Parts: sequence; C-alpha cells; structure tokens
Amino acid sequence: MSLVVRGARFVSVLFGGVFAGFLVAVLVLELSLRDYGGPVYAQVRQVELDSLDKLAAATLLPALVATALLAVVAFRARERGRWRMLAALGALVLVFVLTLTVNLPINSEQNGWNVQAPPAGWAEDRDRWQLAHAVRTVAAVVAFGCLILRRRPKDQSG
Repeated sequence: MSLVVRGARFVSVLFGGVFAGFLVAVLVLELSLRDYGGPVYAQVRQVELDSLDKLAAATLLPALVATALLAVVAFRARERGRWRMLAALGALVLVFVLTLTVNLPINSEQNGWNVQAPPAGWAEDRDRWQLAHAVRTVAAVVAFGCLILRRRPKDQSG
C-alpha cells in the first residue's frame, strides 16, 4: 500500500471520527436546549457559532477529500471494500450538501438575532436546523462506521 493511501486512510478515519463525534456532541447540546425559551436558545446558538463552524470545516473537509481519494483508489483496484468506501463518501457528501443548503443559511440568520428578543419564527428555524443536523449526524456516524470497518483477508485454507 502506498504512503499516500496510508495517509489518506489515517486522515479519513481521524478526521471522520472527530467530525462525527463533534456532530453527536452538538446534537446532544441542541436537544438539551429544546426545553428553554428563545432568548436562551439564541444566546447559546451565537456562542456555538463563534467557532464551531471552523471546527466543522477543519474536520469535514479533510475527511471528505481523503475519503474521495480512497474511494477512487478502491474502485480502480477493484478492492472488496470499494462499496463501503463509496457509502462513506456518499454519506459525507450528504453532510456537506445539507450543511451548505440548510444549516449554514440558518446559522447566518441566527447569528444576527437579538438574543433578548429572537424573531417570531425562531422555533421553526431551530426545528429545521436541528432536523437537518440530526440527518447529517447520522450520515457522519455511518460514514465513520464505513471507514473503520476492516476488510477480512480471503480464506486461504482451502
């Protein structure tokens, strides 16, 4: 196995795992916030938005690029794990698309909210964000699961 492929495996597992764990932690925090009113929710969201988007980008992008490289290599070599790599890549692409089309636009909107008086539809925005986040969390965990599965060597006893 080439050094590039080994490096890509390391990067995909490390960053894919950190990213999935990060999304799970944010999901738990977000679900905890459901019992609080608009001002608390808005203030916590603005604290989250201070740096968590940077962490998301710093972990998702390397995982996505490394997994894409692994999927290409696996298909070219007709490896047994090629469908698993494609599933991991597909899940990470889903995360990326949801992030760009749903979560980031809502993040931009929420970042401008007055924390003392969130807009009238704040709960609907929260629910849309949390639903998209739950889907991308599941997708990230599935991708990580696909990345950490090891292929078994062919039985050579027969």
